[in-house]
Amino acid sequence: MQELSDERVLFAFSRDAEPALTVKSGETVRIRTQDCFGNQVQSPDDVLDEIDWDRINPATGPVYVEGAVPGGALKVAIENIELDAQTVSCTGKDEGVCGDRFDAWSTHLCAVDAEAGALVWSDRLSIPLNPMIGVIGVAPAGESVNCGTPGSHGGNMDTIAVTTGASLYFPVAVEGALFGCGDMHAAMGDGEVSVSGAEVAGWATVTLTALPELHLADPVIENATHLGIIASAESLDAAADRAVHEMVDLLHDRTGVAVDELVMLLSLVADVRVCQMVDPQKTVRFMVPKYVLDALGFAL
Repeated sequence: MQELSDERVLFAFSRDAEPALTVKSGETVRIRTQDCFGNQVQSPDDVLDEIDWDRINPATGPVYVEGAVPGGALKVAIENIELDAQTVSCTGKDEGVCGDRFDAWSTHLCAVDAEAGALVWSDRLSIPLNPMIGVIGVAPAGESVNCGTPGSHGGNMDTIAVTTGASLYFPVAVEGALFGCGDMHAAMGDGEVSVSGAEVAGWATVTLTALPELHLADPVIENATHLGIIASAESLDAAADRAVHEMVDLLHDRTGVAVDELVMLLSLVADVRVCQMVDPQKTVRFMVPKYVLDALGFAL
């Protein structure tokens, strides 16, 4: 297995980025990632107003995957997530959902108790760990996209389902895909309402597989029980609309089931779930149970 250190990071997903590593299709890579602050907040004395904001949301990479071609897809299977021992959370003026209530930044540091599977918020409260990758994606076709902004290339989707055991499928726009990831969280709720999760550095182990015959418009996520579309747009309503329409089209194309029947069925069994509502583009996922897909004879 190859390893990639966090000495090579991206602050924007770009077709012009020089690869930090080249791998064969199907190869597994262990990737070191920084937290969303570029590891600049290590103690209560580290003030957000004084950090270098040009180092925010780094993604380690990019990784060039042999066989990944424009018009195809890249499968990213998340094999493992390893967390460092400390996290930082924040909120502040004009940040997140409640930014109108604050005049300055606030931060909160927590210890990761890996043995107990918990994040220690205080002496009275520990939170179950839910390790996830916040920034993950490939280079877009056009202009570079800041790592803090999600889109059809992936990016800062901040989706709690992007965790160990899940696989993502990204539409590939450039040769080699130019994959990167970072911004891991030890825990986060759907919505990420403060503008942060429990931000943490660590290691992500992923298997990268080129799928040149798979054509997608937006990222697809799959786990043991569900398959979903992840979509980002200017509003949550627009993102949800996009995700639902794409899922209907995908199921119709793969199964031949009439669109009206699919829409009625999905209204009974599928869920629109908010991923994050605080980034420049908002992100939702539309998740369909696999028992339904199996009954329809669906295959990606």
